[in-house]
Amino acid sequence: MSTTPIAPVRLTAGPLTLRPWTPEDAAVLAELYEDAVMRRWASAPVHDEPSAARWVAEQRRGWEAGERLAFAVEEREASDARPAGHVVLKRSATTAVSAEVGYWTAAHARGRGVAPRALTAVADWAFATFAHEGLACLELLHQVDNTASCRVAEKCGFTLSGLLPATPPAFPLDGHRHMRRAPRAT
Repeated sequence: MSTTPIAPVRLTAGPLTLRPWTPEDAAVLAELYEDAVMRRWASAPVHDEPSAARWVAEQRRGWEAGERLAFAVEEREASDARPAGHVVLKRSATTAVSAEVGYWTAAHARGRGVAPRALTAVADWAFATFAHEGLACLELLHQVDNTASCRVAEKCGFTLSGLLPATPPAFPLDGHRHMRRAPRAT
């Protein structure tokens, strides 16, 4: 199976809007990555505005290839106009049966339910959009010591399905694999 380009979409989830990243987001993204917690858990190589601009361009290419469908998460009613988070659907060119999701929440938005709402919206959208291709399962992976990701996974219907061995340097600790199955058609 090969992935095909997907037209970027906007999703809503309660007070959240999920939209594709734009070049105008680079400066704010670099600022968000000044947070040590974010740098610890997020794997993006963002450390300044030029690297943030490269990362945003990669997200746009992901939509064009149909393989990495990334959303900036905004709180519509927040006084802070910065993105509150990020959520991504990673589709494989070799299988339509499963895909991976990932996310992060900006420091200023943590603890307000941003990650569970955004992740649920993208998971529901993915199952509806790619059902005709056979999408049956979404995976969420994280390091074992990321207890916040375990809580988000559980809130979003992803069940713990196994342990992953560490693969340094990118993943220095063992990890968890959570899975969510597609809803059954009625």
